[in-house]
Amino acid sequence: MSNQPQGGVEFSRVLARTDVLALAFGAMIGWGWIVLTGGWIQSAGSLGAITAFLLGGTVVVLVGLTYAELASAMPQVGGEHVYSYRAMGHFASFLCTWAITLGYVSVVAFEAVALPTVVEHLFPNYAVGQMWNIAGWDVKATWVAVGVAGSMLMMWINYIGVRTAALVQKVVTLLILAVGVMFITGALFQGSTETMQPLFSVEEGVMGGIMMVIIMVPFMFVGFDVIPQAAEEIDLPFKEIGRVLMISVILAVFWYSFIILGTALMLDPEALGASSLAVPDAMQAVFQAPWAGNLMILAGIAGIITSWNAFYIGGSRAIYALAHSGMLPAFLAKLHPKHRTPTNAILLMGLFSSIAPFFGRQALVWLVVAGGLGIVVAYLCVSLSFVLLRLREPDMPRPFRVYRGKTVGTLSVLMSVLMIGLYMPGSPSALTLTEWSIFVGWMLFGLVLYSWSRMRYGVDYTEKVMQRELAEQSPYEGR
Repeated sequence: MSNQPQGGVEFSRVLARTDVLALAFGAMIGWGWIVLTGGWIQSAGSLGAITAFLLGGTVVVLVGLTYAELASAMPQVGGEHVYSYRAMGHFASFLCTWAITLGYVSVVAFEAVALPTVVEHLFPNYAVGQMWNIAGWDVKATWVAVGVAGSMLMMWINYIGVRTAALVQKVVTLLILAVGVMFITGALFQGSTETMQPLFSVEEGVMGGIMMVIIMVPFMFVGFDVIPQAAEEIDLPFKEIGRVLMISVILAVFWYSFIILGTALMLDPEALGASSLAVPDAMQAVFQAPWAGNLMILAGIAGIITSWNAFYIGGSRAIYALAHSGMLPAFLAKLHPKHRTPTNAILLMGLFSSIAPFFGRQALVWLVVAGGLGIVVAYLCVSLSFVLLRLREPDMPRPFRVYRGKTVGTLSVLMSVLMIGLYMPGSPSALTLTEWSIFVGWMLFGLVLYSWSRMRYGVDYTEKVMQRELAEQSPYEGR
């Protein structure tokens, strides 16, 4: 290997508007709404849960606006990596991008555990072949095999090209939307407002119940940030990148709110308490048939696929961007000469994803929480970069320019700090020792790779690469 990362092959701009929208929206509506909606309504009340998502969604929209402006101004692969480098320098750029990479890795690993879990609802007792017990849960060989097989399939889809990944994303996202529209429309006609009582939590109080749901919102909305990661593969005018990003966030806010409403209209508190999967049970109640509940579970599996696929794309591009600029070992910056995908970065994502099922179902919780902290750390870095660049480079071309940007940026910074606080000791959602171990272990692993790469390639090399990236004029800029 040479002592500097090498280029030569470039990404292909092949993602159209519908591809980008499906990529971001599909990433945000994974499997979580199938599993957690009943708990949200029980914790905050029907209207309280909807309020939590509207409030939490507003915070995500603020952060999304900063992403939208920066993504249109600097449409280079890596997203956060480019913004934070320009605003805060070498180490801050690594820290920001490695933190968001933990979020992406945690999602692809999460889906490898979620898939065999949901398959159990369609094929009860399929898990056989006792392997070991982790955190009180028996890990079975067939259960692990389903998760690993799913991970390998998603890795292969992403390996052979972003066109294939985008096609899969569009088809599966359309399936989710079709089933969701069936459910919401049916619930509005068949449901009763009487089942929505209580509107707000009685035990926790109005604000207490709402806060219990809001702490889950950041993880449910992660996914729009995949768009900046794939910026060099998007065939759109730069201004449109920001617009599509914001449309995807707003659609996700409406999606979660209407799913909660439909479930509350169909299931009373007693039915919610007896349900393990509230949304499929509510769907079955709408059509008075078991097939409807199974159809909703299939929509949940589709959500796993869209989220899994999108974060393979986002994570591999973030790792590629770090390696391409000399912040990670050069072999991770390899692009396939035919498929033009970051093959070694995708293989690394696949390795982490395939390992996760061996830790059993408890890994779902560990991955959500540890990965969530990485995500909000990156959100803080992007919000800070937005504010700093508005102050230092007010004349920088911004095809998508946020109205009252300094106010939006300041609010985004404050909201990001508050979200980080949700994970700290003393908070109701504080990380456990295992979750801290995952987060700290990931950051230390990255720091070792970063230190080696910094000594091998040098800071000057990174500066040259980043300046060249930022200076290049895209042929799509004027459209």
